[in-house]
Amino acid sequence: MAGRRPAPAALLLLLLAASFAPISSAVRPVSDAHRSAAAELFAPSADGSFGDLESTYEAVRTFQILGLENYKSLSGKACKFAAENLASPGSTAKDLFHAVRISGALGCGVDAGVYDGVVATLKAVIKDTNSLLEFYYSVGGLLSIKEQGHNVVLSDAESTFHAIKALSQSDGRWRYDTNSAESSTFAAGIALEALAGIVSLADAEIDSSMMAVVKNDIMKLFDTIKSYDDGTFYFDEKHVDATEYKGPIMTSASVVRGVTSFAAVVSGKLNIPGEKILGLAKFFLGIGLPGSAKDCFNQIESLSFLENNRVFVPLILSLPSKVFSLTSKDQLKVEVTTVFGSASPSLKVNLVQVLGSDSKVITNENKELQYDLDNNVHYLDIAPLKIDVGKYSIVFEISLQEPEHETVYVTGGRNTESVIVTGLIKVNKAEIGISDNDAGTVESVQKLDLLKDTKVSLSANHLQKLRLSFQLTTPLGHTFKPHQVFLKLKHESKVEHLFVVPGSARQFKIVLDFLGLVEKFYYLSGRYDLELAVGDAAMVSNHIILSYYYIWSPFVCFADFLCVQENSFLRSLGHLDLDLPEAPEKAPRPPAQAVDPFSKFGPKAEIAHIFRAPEKRPPKELSLAFTGLTLLPFIGFLIGLMRLGVNLKNFPSLPGPAAFASLFHAGVGAVLLLYVLFWLKLDLFTTLKYLGFLVIFLVFVGHRTLSYLSSVSTKQKTA
Repeated sequence: MAGRRPAPAALLLLLLAASFAPISSAVRPVSDAHRSAAAELFAPSADGSFGDLESTYEAVRTFQILGLENYKSLSGKACKFAAENLASPGSTAKDLFHAVRISGALGCGVDAGVYDGVVATLKAVIKDTNSLLEFYYSVGGLLSIKEQGHNVVLSDAESTFHAIKALSQSDGRWRYDTNSAESSTFAAGIALEALAGIVSLADAEIDSSMMAVVKNDIMKLFDTIKSYDDGTFYFDEKHVDATEYKGPIMTSASVVRGVTSFAAVVSGKLNIPGEKILGLAKFFLGIGLPGSAKDCFNQIESLSFLENNRVFVPLILSLPSKVFSLTSKDQLKVEVTTVFGSASPSLKVNLVQVLGSDSKVITNENKELQYDLDNNVHYLDIAPLKIDVGKYSIVFEISLQEPEHETVYVTGGRNTESVIVTGLIKVNKAEIGISDNDAGTVESVQKLDLLKDTKVSLSANHLQKLRLSFQLTTPLGHTFKPHQVFLKLKHESKVEHLFVVPGSARQFKIVLDFLGLVEKFYYLSGRYDLELAVGDAAMVSNHIILSYYYIWSPFVCFADFLCVQENSFLRSLGHLDLDLPEAPEKAPRPPAQAVDPFSKFGPKAEIAHIFRAPEKRPPKELSLAFTGLTLLPFIGFLIGLMRLGVNLKNFPSLPGPAAFASLFHAGVGAVLLLYVLFWLKLDLFTTLKYLGFLVIFLVFVGHRTLSYLSSVSTKQKTA
């Protein structure tokens, strides 16, 4: 690592990354953060709409479950959109299904005659289709109309039930239609929801034997559920097909809707293990804040079904904080709520075991947590546990004090949570000094107070050593070994060297033998700044303050947002004046220092350009004499005209010929002017271009002029 210059953020991550490694993302009930995320994900467009009918229903339903008022201000547009599709003769069963549900969720006023037409259309679809999706949309639409107070009865309910059941497979999955070769877990969910709708719409009770078969199918379906090691359960498709694969969130949501809907209409209980229902709740809560509107809808609606089902209502154990400070004598607090944070029934929560980071049992005492009725929190003082700073796994046991409660809850029995216990670490017997290389005698030793701003000034040569030692002890007096301890030497030329400070059971100690480090130091003599960095998860806690990359005792701020309190530190120890021998010819050179990436946007150096010396030119007088000689032909031309006796006697007198003669002479003058411009300004190609136009012009007017003069001369000779 010599010669490299780690950024402040990188160094702090080396020190503190372990603070968060054992703490996984907490499974917390639905909170205001989910409401804010939903409002953002389902933000309407400029015209106030949410898109198509399906997206509109998902937005309305999500807002309705979360208790948001956003959708009410847009209910006019949504109701109008739904009404247009309900009245349209070309609407499909899917369109009618979503339009009816939008009307029901928003309480839109729909004429009974409109719903009569929708009911007739959906019943016709049920009669003629063999598609599971068409059954689902049609039955779901009819059920929604019935729930809005209209009298809807499905007279041939049992035959429709059989038609859907015929698509089921032996493993609990369903096919989409009779032509589908593969079965689908997602299809199983919508099939169960459709069957539940048929039971609700039937004019007579469905055969109990068929209901028992469906119950058995549900048991088989739950045999295919997948799980993680932390007790999270989810459903996924068995076969990946680009046209049908929905992903774990959509697939699990479909099954949850289907199973809970069927459980609500069937007599008796479904024999689904409670830990699987709890695992599904953990799966949806473990998503945290979803990244898409579709995932948000599936998450919120699935949790709503889980909280209001007849099988098991999952209770979620969560810790408001997973970092506890011995310094501030924090209390261990536990929340046990439903997935939407509602107050749980009367519960008994016990702490039954505390395990160290190496799974060693720290305590097996069974302690009952006290209950705070006002805050709905169970709490326990951690001081009597006699646990020191470090990482622990705490095992809780939850039991219902009212087993005869009407609602059946599932708690998961024992729950294990990972926590960090922090505290102020004592720094003792800190010393730094220079010793001779051979005998090891110390020339200078200075005491250090690493919790204060004390600095030393040392000097050494390549035949000496730098020694640094100190001890770390926990609040309970035990030897403490942090995750990261570094000593950094930074040369005045900005070259940095980072050394790991090894630790034993008694102390941390490092000895830098400069004789063996001359090449690593690139033979650079001069001033070196000394810095000691000590960091550990147990030396920090979770006080959040907006900040930047700063670190000091007793506060450590990093990652642009997190400021953690206790006593991890990055301490400047002072400086060392190091005298190293001259570098040999083939010694390694110091690496180039990193260039500031923003320097390229600064002002550039001025460019001074020198042109070549001009060529030697003739004297001014010679140039003027040559110019005069060029005028001699023109003077000769004028003299020639005078000798020839040029006159205007033959200039045409008639208007037409006179005009052509004048244009001819003007053209000749233009040619002469063009020659002058060529000499002064124009290039050859431009001159030839203009001359070409003038030549054509002169040929035309000159021909007319000469023709006239020729005819006049002929007439005179004839006369």
